[in-house]
Amino acid sequence: MFRLITIEREYGCGGGAIAAELARRLGWNLWDRRLTEEIARVANVDLAAVMRCDGRMDSTFHRLAKAFWRGSYERSSPLGNQVFDADRMVSIMEQIAPKIAQEGNAVVVGRGAPYFLREQPDAFHVFLYAPRAEKVRRLLQDGASPEEAEDLVDTVDRERITFVKHYFDADWPTRSLYHVMINTAIGNEAVIETILNTMRLVEGGPKATDYERPKVATQI
Repeated sequence: MFRLITIEREYGCGGGAIAAELARRLGWNLWDRRLTEEIARVANVDLAAVMRCDGRMDSTFHRLAKAFWRGSYERSSPLGNQVFDADRMVSIMEQIAPKIAQEGNAVVVGRGAPYFLREQPDAFHVFLYAPRAEKVRRLLQDGASPEEAEDLVDTVDRERITFVKHYFDADWPTRSLYHVMINTAIGNEAVIETILNTMRLVEGGPKATDYERPKVATQI
């Protein structure tokens, strides 16, 4: 029986709202903002620091500065090993993911969850995407300006591609990880029903880890 759902998504496709409604219907915990808050708590940093690193590679300047901090200077620096960057975020997420899996009954959004939980037999992995126009429309509906919506759609997923390649040595999206890949242009309700119905269909059958590589059960 599935006890976890991971939601990976293209930026602007409505993945956050879909995950929240899915968790509500199932009565499960939603690990979206809560996950960001937990990473910040474990790292003992401000929430904003985690949000800046979420799914993004560090800037060249930051990475050079980090290399400097890791040198002899860190012995006298008040920052020391407390510098928060993408490396540290991934390291902490690697610690948190098994705890979420052990607790179960959770919908986990982004943060590399399908990669960290890819060997978890009771995890159901979902990738959500949408046409560019649909993503822009959703962002405008959420209050973004036309220029901001266009810029976010053009840049955020490029950063995610770089992030996943660097930390997991994988292409993004890694299609073999997911049970379903769904176009959210069909509407949130249809997406949620597709996820729930497909979970019911595959429960009791072979799990992704029973294969040499995870298979995609359904693609819409």
